Amino acid sequence: MITLQEMMSKKEMKAFVEFPFKLYKNNPNWVPPIINDEIESFDKTKNPVFLHADARFFVALKNNEIVGRIAAIINHLEINEQNVKKMRFGWFDFIDDLEVSKMLLEKVEEIGTQNKLEFMEGPMGFSNLDKVGVLTEGFDHIGSMITWYNYPYYKEHFEKLGFTVEKEYNESKFPFSNVKTEFFSKANELVRKRYQLKPLNFTKTKDILPYVDEMFDLFNESYASLSSFVPISGIQKTYFKKKFIPFINPELIVFVIDKEEKLVAFAITMPSFSEALQKSKGKLFPFGIFHLLNAKKYSKDILFYLIGVHPSYQNKGVHAIIFEEFFKTFTKKGVENCFRTPELSTNKAAAALWKNFDPVVYKRRCTFRKDL
Repeated sequence: MITLQEMMSKKEMKAFVEFPFKLYKNNPNWVPPIINDEIESFDKTKNPVFLHADARFFVALKNNEIVGRIAAIINHLEINEQNVKKMRFGWFDFIDDLEVSKMLLEKVEEIGTQNKLEFMEGPMGFSNLDKVGVLTEGFDHIGSMITWYNYPYYKEHFEKLGFTVEKEYNESKFPFSNVKTEFFSKANELVRKRYQLKPLNFTKTKDILPYVDEMFDLFNESYASLSSFVPISGIQKTYFKKKFIPFINPELIVFVIDKEEKLVAFAITMPSFSEALQKSKGKLFPFGIFHLLNAKKYSKDILFYLIGVHPSYQNKGVHAIIFEEFFKTFTKKGVENCFRTPELSTNKAAAALWKNFDPVVYKRRCTFRKDL
């Protein structure tokens, strides 16, 4: 018999976070989170997202053992300000038992109906900086710290339970050797002169901090037109600074400013922490921190995490400045492979940006929807 339990105490939330460690114990491609970071992100007293969002956390139990988990999320900004009556769900993992996945999803459906919402969609997090999507292709590739990994049967469960694909995402990669300066060097010089722009590079994290709030404002402006975008609030900026800055190598960030020193574009790339996180096994101490610091400094695989350009500078070639700066940095650091985070398959502008580097789509993922 399968039963549901809502997880609320710190001990229960630890069990919620640790369930995938058991589910993927022998899988070479699953990348674990840092357990304490994950628990903290679900803590209503620590994560400012809970100022405008609610979440409930459930596990499915069979013979007193956890066999599935799900987070049911309501983002009130999305509902009240954007008029999108959506019930979100995420952190959805389960054994290959349709009864388990059905029971967990029905609980989310029940909460959505009680709150008079129109549809449910997931897996997704609280905002656009959270993980998104069920992996549908690319199971033989290692995951990343900013994506969920899952078994192939997840997709089958959604289909059997009457869900339909809502959004599709592609993940691409290309070897750094594909990057040829002829595609951006000349444009870089022209764009800099025409618009009186200049790049900013960094070697110390403390030098980035004065620009971070402005960067998040620009992020909100440049991504506002994307489907399901929820803006980052002022208090969330502080939280994300604390959460992400430790993982950032300042050399892998480029900002572009105008003649008045106003930020018009930014690009954040990150070293791949996948293997370091696997070695850490979810813990920073005693040795996990050393694996992460080593990857931060020496990883030859780079993840293009975020690129944002102010709407008034879009389609004006500003990316050429960013690519020129990264080319110099990546060459110096001996980067070998470049990976892109999930991008909506409908985002033609993003696809056009990378076309000269001959990227290969190596993973696909999607969110699933059900009307309530």
